[in-house]
Amino acid sequence: SCSYQRFVNCYRCFYKLQPQLTRSIYDQFISQLQASIKEEIQEVKNEGNLEELFSSLDKIVEEAKDREEPAWRPSGVPEEDIRSTMVPYFLKHRSYLRRVLREKEEENRKVAESVLMGRDRIAELQQLIQARQQAWQ
Repeated sequence: SCSYQRFVNCYRCFYKLQPQLTRSIYDQFISQLQASIKEEIQEVKNEGNLEELFSSLDKIVEEAKDREEPAWRPSGVPEEDIRSTMVPYFLKHRSYLRRVLREKEEENRKVAESVLMGRDRIAELQQLIQARQQAWQ
């Protein structure tokens, strides 16, 4: 294999003296290296609770299979990412606030009409009182 040839090139003098032993050392080195790497990966998984995170990630992927629209992905530019997320929210909130404002303005208009009608009624009653007072005198 290619990696064995590189190993032989590094230890050429030793290989010329004992080629079989060099192969044995290489095989043992590779197996120990693979075992060490697997052990390190398992340790990282255990420390970071990665099994649970991977299963939750698998669950998210499964849930997203039926979606029509593509999943959101960061662009790498924080300003664009924030804008793409926050602008729709702010537009929705702005339309909500505008609707609430229109409702309050309509409510205030009705209250103002009611106040004006009340004032007109008070003015009519005052005139009626004055007319009756003058008729009585």
